[in-house]
Amino acid sequence: MARTPTLLTLTQRLTGSAVEEFSQPVSKILALTAEERTRSRHTFTAEDGSLVCLQLPRGTVLQDGDILCGTTGERVHVQAKAEPIYTVSAKTPYALLRATYHLGNRHVSLEIAPNYLRLKPDSVLKDMLTAMGLDVHESIHPFHPEAGAYTHRHSRTQHSHPHS
Repeated sequence: MARTPTLLTLTQRLTGSAVEEFSQPVSKILALTAEERTRSRHTFTAEDGSLVCLQLPRGTVLQDGDILCGTTGERVHVQAKAEPIYTVSAKTPYALLRATYHLGNRHVSLEIAPNYLRLKPDSVLKDMLTAMGLDVHESIHPFHPEAGAYTHRHSRTQHSHPHS
């Protein structure tokens, strides 16, 4: 008779300095795509095959490195899963800035770095960017899109905020 996997319910998220101060070992790894990291109430399969049910506050966006805590003390490490993406580069900072403007006008989720942009594959956007003279390369990487101007998130690199 097949065993039904145990369902682990996760209700708390530790981020930033709370993760750094966290000394207890994690029991599981939960690798999620960028889109999956926006689901605060969903059931996923952890790397070890066990079922993990997120019951986090609505609107929670998970980030690579977050620690999720279970109702019975379990700790789960969130990892950004590698997924198909486009990496866009340009010969000049202005060309990259211009591309960012046009993609933002289309409400495209973007990962923004000083020398590249990343976005989900879309042939229409690839054609537009190529026509603008940018280099677009398909690859598989973890995707870390900007969370938006009205949300707070910790990032992989520390930025200075004038009001923090």
